[in-house]
Amino acid sequence: MPGEGPNAPQAAYWNGPSTRAWAREHERIDARFAPILDRLLARAAAQPGERVLDIGCGSGTSTIALAERVGPAGRVLGIDIAAESVEVARRRIDAAGLAQAEVLLADAATHPFPPGGFDLLASRFGVMFFLQPIAAFAHLRAALRPGARVVLTAFRSPAENRWTTGAAAAVRDLVPPPPPPGPEEPGQFAFADPARVERILRGAGFAEVALAPEDVPMRLGADAAEAAAFAMTLGQVSRALQDAPDGAREGLREVVRDRLLDFYRAAEGPAGVTMPAAIWLVTARA
Repeated sequence: MPGEGPNAPQAAYWNGPSTRAWAREHERIDARFAPILDRLLARAAAQPGERVLDIGCGSGTSTIALAERVGPAGRVLGIDIAAESVEVARRRIDAAGLAQAEVLLADAATHPFPPGGFDLLASRFGVMFFLQPIAAFAHLRAALRPGARVVLTAFRSPAENRWTTGAAAAVRDLVPPPPPPGPEEPGQFAFADPARVERILRGAGFAEVALAPEDVPMRLGADAAEAAAFAMTLGQVSRALQDAPDGAREGLREVVRDRLLDFYRAAEGPAGVTMPAAIWLVTARA
């Protein structure tokens, strides 16, 4: 089980109360990240009949999209450590009738994949959370055939991703966030440093490693009120609110909401609240 391996702390976190919204709110999350997934799918170019490994598949959107591309002759295996998200993914795959897709609740860093069993490794924001990333990627490389493609998306620096860090900064005096992880620790921005990403992948035996920066417009809500409500449901602000004392939380939420409204109104436009997500599109070969 994921909670028993080297990534046990991450398994505990992704199965805890602060992250269950990833399963409950998967439709809104998918809509937000849709332009990023589109870029990953275009670069991955999965072909009919290929075998694909989807790391950190969450509620299954990327797995379903890849399964549609490889067709009935192919196979897509999604893997995630969040039990509620995996259950959602399985229900969605069954409803779509995609027999070529499967989702496992497991730790990708240790799961016994068949050697050389995959033509493509893909991940939308699922690879920044390994406690021992070089060992994890070496393990994943053994699951790929020689020359297999790798296509990943990961966030660049916190300063370049104000859609999330700016909101947290706007309420820092009200709900201080926890200390950020160190540069070698797992987390949302663990792949921000391109030199570190290259060191990890080359250290795991991958070749032709390349990182392309992309700034992807992300629609955070139809208006500032929707964007603020979402920020209080999932992400840095919501986690900080959960740590507030029970008796003070409701009054604090009202003050935080007002502060977030001011922050997101500055990004309102005809298409709603739109801000860029600064990502790396990472590619490599096994």
